[in-house]
Amino acid sequence: MEKVWLKDYPSGIPAEIDLGEFASIKDILEKSCARFADLPAYSNMGVTLRYRDIDRLSRDFAAFLQGLGLGKGDRVALMMPNILQYPVALFGVLRAGMVAVNVNPLYTARELEHQLSDSGAAAIVIVENFAHTLEQVLEKTPVKTVVMSQIGDLFPWPKRFLVNLAVKHLKKLVPAWRIPAVTAFRDALKIGSGSTLKESPLSHDDLAFLQYTGGTTGVAKGAMLTHGNMVANLQQASAWLSPFSKPAEEIVITALPLYHIFSLTANCLTFMKMGGHNILITNPRDLAGFVKELGKLRFSIITGVNTLFNALLNTPGFERLDFSALKFSLGGGMAVQRAVAENWRKVTGAPLIEAYGLTETSPAVCINPLDLKEYNGSIGLPISSTELSIRGDDNRELGIGQDQVGEICIRGPQVMRGYWNRPDETAKVMTPDGFLRTGDLGYMDERGYTRIVDRKKDMILVSGFNVYPNEVEDVVALHPGVLEAAAVGVPDEKSGEAVKVVVVKKDPALTAEALIAHCRLHLTGYKVPRRVEFRPELPKTNVGKILRRLLRDS
Repeated sequence: MEKVWLKDYPSGIPAEIDLGEFASIKDILEKSCARFADLPAYSNMGVTLRYRDIDRLSRDFAAFLQGLGLGKGDRVALMMPNILQYPVALFGVLRAGMVAVNVNPLYTARELEHQLSDSGAAAIVIVENFAHTLEQVLEKTPVKTVVMSQIGDLFPWPKRFLVNLAVKHLKKLVPAWRIPAVTAFRDALKIGSGSTLKESPLSHDDLAFLQYTGGTTGVAKGAMLTHGNMVANLQQASAWLSPFSKPAEEIVITALPLYHIFSLTANCLTFMKMGGHNILITNPRDLAGFVKELGKLRFSIITGVNTLFNALLNTPGFERLDFSALKFSLGGGMAVQRAVAENWRKVTGAPLIEAYGLTETSPAVCINPLDLKEYNGSIGLPISSTELSIRGDDNRELGIGQDQVGEICIRGPQVMRGYWNRPDETAKVMTPDGFLRTGDLGYMDERGYTRIVDRKKDMILVSGFNVYPNEVEDVVALHPGVLEAAAVGVPDEKSGEAVKVVVVKKDPALTAEALIAHCRLHLTGYKVPRRVEFRPELPKTNVGKILRRLLRDS
């Protein structure tokens, strides 16, 4: 497809990025830490680490990991919310030449066991609030080293003591756990500080992340994101930002969890490259506390999903905040709704810009111009060095226009190497000419703006997080009172979509409440069905495949 979108690029944005400027994320980090040494890098609960602190602490953690006998390419899992330990541990893993495996702290034991086992993680860094989950599965995984942290471990004394005391004993947020031979996070840093860090040369071909996603099925797979993939996306993102933001000046609100690819790249890494200041919000669900925190800052950029922006708009006091420094807000992970975007601009005076990406693309693919004057219902323009092709089921490229709806396919340096140990699944999503099939249906207009009209996949999007029907159905089917089940997404005012299961009973006494309680034992909260509907039978094709579409439409 001709790159018709280039003529609509804002002034100053290049058609192509310079992939050769940086060899790896490690290269970017070390240069940023030297260039911006005295500037604030990451803050959490009023405590700030400067770039020189990030440099020192991540070096110490990298040396500790190497001292365990771990080497280049070994996988290290990170299971923590947005706290200061996350960037320290992450950059330590990458500087040691190892591969980061991001883990959702809210995973159930079943989900955690799968990810640790599938990735072959040799070590895990975890906040003790979630240690009870790890305890249940540790012996069934390849993990040999557990580094345990408390929320306030990088806070100065006595705040460290007071925060950890409150979390554990006053708020009682740490369920009892017992794991032998753990290493405290602060001890790991101390051990590393007395050790030599052996340089681990990295290139674009080296693996940086195993970022887990459901892909096109319900089986969680690790998208292999190389240093080259991530460097490319950081170059693409910073090129798009450069006409509208300044190095060393931006204060960005980081409320989405850093284990999510959107927040990881758009916030943690992109603004590290630009010398920005990330404000880490540990619990954005505490909206009153979140708004109170925002009131202390003259922030210039905020990222999030549509549901977060909508929730903030409906939180008392938000409308009275100082938005004079806010340049733009970036929405991803799910569609930005017109009503939310228009209300956001009315309240804040700044645009809410929609972007589009996938775990498999590191993630950015399309972004609207950051000086967009009004909501346009589009996911934006393909970013620099990115090709977007609308294709039919036969892989034939379609034309431009609303009547040319097809699957959105992407080719560019940010596209993953493939799925970890799953060449079969990789083959399903990659075309012979190197395009990634996204599973999303859409069309492109004559200016290059793309609009999504439907999802080819049956994925359910709950507050920006993917829920795959197969996984939910497998758990529901484990209940002895269930004969058949199908999971679909239904509209939800708070989360955009919610999970609904349609069930054929085996046990006539089965109740919706009992089934939901069963699901809570095996699924992360956002995957648990909000609605249960019982039917005598499920609609199926003549070969027995359940027709989820008919269940969604009914």
